[in-house]
Order: sequence, then structure tokens, then C-alpha cells
Amino acid sequence: MHRILVATRDGLQAIGDGGPAWPTQLAGRSVTSIVRDGPELWAIVDRSEVWHAPGADWRLVATLEGHQATCIAMTDAVHVGSSDARLFRLADETLEPVVGFDDAEGRSEWYTPWGGPPATRSLSEWGEDVYVNVHVGGILHTGDRGHTWNPTIEIDADVHQVATAEGFVLAACAGGLATSVDHGTTWTMRSEGLDAPYSRAVVVCGDTLLVSASNGPRGGRAAVYRGDIAAGSFERCTAGLPGWFDDNIDTYRLDALNDGSFAAFGTSDGRIFGSEDAGSTWHELASGLAAVQPILVLPD
Repeated sequence: MHRILVATRDGLQAIGDGGPAWPTQLAGRSVTSIVRDGPELWAIVDRSEVWHAPGADWRLVATLEGHQATCIAMTDAVHVGSSDARLFRLADETLEPVVGFDDAEGRSEWYTPWGGPPATRSLSEWGEDVYVNVHVGGILHTGDRGHTWNPTIEIDADVHQVATAEGFVLAACAGGLATSVDHGTTWTMRSEGLDAPYSRAVVVCGDTLLVSASNGPRGGRAAVYRGDIAAGSFERCTAGLPGWFDDNIDTYRLDALNDGSFAAFGTSDGRIFGSEDAGSTWHELASGLAAVQPILVLPD
């Protein structure tokens, strides 16, 4: 039995093979990001609070003032991304700005299509290397514990999620999936097999990549695709799934176990789908939930 933690605007729910597994946690609160650190969990609540569950119970650890928290990740420490393309590091239950990130090269060129300020959208790590995705600002990389940050992929690649696997940096972009095998120095764009290339989420499931893609920012013909992690074309996942989804399967709404034994994704209309064969076949695990925000797949 696998367990999926589903973040919603009305708390955190656990879904198992038979549906909801235990009562809602953080009920009545909007959970917008969740991450695992071994047996411990960290979450962003109401876009401003960092909560920690070292065991069964949650506790408030820190509050972000003046910005909206957007994502959280465990690297060499707990890092929190925010609006205005900022990055904060948790130290002694205080969120401290990462000064080197504020001084990153090219910051003045970051933008959004609608004219508002950019935001830090996703985070990932590969050993001592940390990658931070700004929307729209590409991916910034540090290998010296955040003292210096270097741009990698071009800004106009329009990255929506950065992820890492052993030997790979992956980026779900407006034009497909970008991959790098040299820590982000060079990139290869992959879109063969995608009915539409606009990609919003990516995760590694064993030797398989799972990617969500659609017609564009407003969705349309949204689907999950699978492909080999190293190269080749993608194929649309169809077995056990509707033909298409109207809305995007968004950043962090798709997750999997590294060993390839289980994957899952959630939808804006409150459904959860799971796969035990790296995306070859799927089955619906839950429906009628509040609109799904990030999900987290936990090992048995």
C-alpha cells in the first residue's frame, strides 16, 4: 500500500489504495507546498508559514513576512522560495534571505508575461548542487552552499519546474522537457511524442520520466506522458485515464518514488490517479477532493 499526501486549500489529506487514509491534517488551512526529509515532513501553510512534522504532529516553525511563500525544499538546509523571486534559508526558526541569490546575475531581466514581478517557482538538489527555478527567469545554480548563483538555461525557456536525478537536471518548459547531463551547462530540448509541448511538471520514476504537458498556460489537451530518462520520444499515458484533462497538471502535482514502484498525480477537479508500473497503467484512487495543490508520494 502506498500513501499519497495531498495538499489542498482545506488542509492535508492522505490517500491510500482504498481512498482517504486518515482525517485531514491542518484542516481549514491552505497547504501550498510539502516536502519529505526522511521520515519528517515540512510544509508551507497559507503561503506564509513554515510547518514541521517530525512525527505525527505538526508545529509552526517560522513565518515569512512581506512575501508569499511559493515552494519549500530540503537541500543542505530548509530553503523557501517566494514572490518577488526571493530565496530564504531557515536558521534557528527564522527565515533569512539568501543574499547571494538576491545578487544573482541577470535578475534585472526576469519577468512575467502578464507584467507582474517574477517568483521563485521550484527547487531541487543534486548532491551539493542546488537548482532554483524562477518564473520567468530560468534556473539558477549554486555549488558553494548559496554564496554564488549562476544562470543556466536561457530565461525564455519559460521553466515551470526543475527536478534532478542521478546524472540529470530536468526542466519542464514551455517548449517541452529540457535535460542536462553537465549540471546545467548545456541543455537538450525534448518534445517528440508530446501532442502539445507546454510542460508544467516532471518527475523521475525509476528509469522513466513522467511529464505533464498541454496546449498552454490555460490548459487544454492536458495529459501525462512517459519516456526513457536518457533519451527518445514520449508516449501519452492513456490506460486507466480520461482521454484528456482540461486544466494543466501543474508543478508539483505529479510525484513518484525513485525506485519506480509507484507514481501519482492530482487534478484541479479533486481527483488522484496512481500507477504501479511507472505510468504504463493508471487507476483512480480518489475523487471529490478540494482542488489538488502539490502532492507527495511516500514509501511503504
